[in-house]
Amino acid sequence: MLISLLYAQIDSVATQPAKQSSIVGFLPIIIMFVILYLLIFRPQQKKQKAVLKMRSGLQKNEKVVTNGGIIGTIYSIKGDVVVLKVADNIKIEVIKSAIANKMK
Repeated sequence: MLISLLYAQIDSVATQPAKQSSIVGFLPIIIMFVILYLLIFRPQQKKQKAVLKMRSGLQKNEKVVTNGGIIGTIYSIKGDVVVLKVADNIKIEVIKSAIANKMK
C-alpha cells in the first residue's frame, strides 16, 4: 500500500515538470531564430535594398565600379544594360547588376 502511494506521488510529480520542460525546451530554439534574424537576415535585407536603390538611381556621367573591379564612367543607360566609358574611345557594356557601387 505504501509503495503504491509512493509510485502515485512520483508519477504526479514527474508529469508536471515534463509539460513545463517541453515549453522551456523550445525556448532556446526560438531565441536562436530571433537572434539569427536580427543579426544576419535583417541587415542583409537592408543592404540589398540599398544596393537596388543605388542601381535604380544611376545616371549618366557618374563614376562606378563593377563587381569585376572595372572603373568607368556611365556613358549611357539602355534598360538593364549600362555602357561604361573606360578610357578614350573605349566603351564596354555591362548589366546593371554587375555594378557594385558608385565612386565619389
